[in-house]
Amino acid sequence: MKHDKRFYPDYLSEILATIFICFELLVILALLYTPSIGRQIDFLKPFQPRPEWYFLWLFELIGYFPGNTAIIGTVIIPVLYVLLLLFIPYLDKGDKGRLKATLVGIALLLTFAIFTLLSLL
Repeated sequence: MKHDKRFYPDYLSEILATIFICFELLVILALLYTPSIGRQIDFLKPFQPRPEWYFLWLFELIGYFPGNTAIIGTVIIPVLYVLLLLFIPYLDKGDKGRLKATLVGIALLLTFAIFTLLSLL
């Protein structure tokens, strides 16, 4: 005579036991290998603030426009960048529109990547 397993209580007990075992393993691993929180601070070095990676290109632009011309690198160029991104759908219209929009998008992406990489060096 064949005994069919039913969901309750046969499969449910197996599923719950598996969940509890996996949870216990996860807790044990989390307690054994605790991650470090934040960056390590070296108090012997002078403090040098660094932005997150997505603002590194703006951080690099500040170095190219010192003093009174800082407004160009901190306001005017980023605003032009965003405006070009907003007007890409309008560039897509007309003859060879897709090519123009693609070139503008690639140019914006390359400038973002180049200035980000320059700031990491």
